[in-house]
Amino acid sequence: MRKDRGFTLIELMITVAIVGILAAIALPAYSSYILKSNRAVAKAQIMDIANRQPQFLVANRAYANKTQLEASGYVLPAELVGKYTYDVTVGTAAMPSYTITFTAAGSQASDGNLTLEGNGTKTGKW
Repeated sequence: MRKDRGFTLIELMITVAIVGILAAIALPAYSSYILKSNRAVAKAQIMDIANRQPQFLVANRAYANKTQLEASGYVLPAELVGKYTYDVTVGTAAMPSYTITFTAAGSQASDGNLTLEGNGTKTGKW
């Protein structure tokens, strides 16, 4: 008598159901992790730009806007391209000020924007 080998249809269906349940739990957690990691990179870039501003102020008697910042060598890191766009606006009042805004885009759009003002005020998901 020959013994049958292999898996039954029920065993395969149970395996598929278990894999489906695990994927349903893991995918949202992974997506959340990716959003948070991109946000952390964006925060680091905002702080990098903020750290460049006092140096530019001393050298040029004004804060750098986006165009001047890029002319001085700043480049948005490749991992943020398509996920965030940024802008640096400079106040025109007697007291110099600036605002750095990273606007979420593409797959990062649901995460919201990040803003840092020259006085240290932060808005968004810090």
